[in-house]
Amino acid sequence: MKKLMILSLALAAALPIAGCETPQQQNAANGAVLGGVAGALIGGATTGKPGGALVGGALGAATGAMIGSASTPPGPGYRCGEWYYDYYGNRVCRGWY
Repeated sequence: MKKLMILSLALAAALPIAGCETPQQQNAANGAVLGGVAGALIGGATTGKPGGALVGGALGAATGAMIGSASTPPGPGYRCGEWYYDYYGNRVCRGWY
């Protein structure tokens, strides 16, 4: 019975991630998973208590989702709003819209 509960909780946690369509959503979901796992491991190892693992997992998931979402490069549908030239004279986009 305990294994069935764990399996059903894992499935329920994976369902929201399955609906991600854009690269930004996929990166946010992947960052949340990786951050949550890392945060739970660090929180559990630091405090030695289940509560520390829960808090670390929650903070790690939130941080990972924000970093994953923010690190997504703009797609081909975006246009450059401002151009500049780098040190070598290459034209580089500074701002997207």
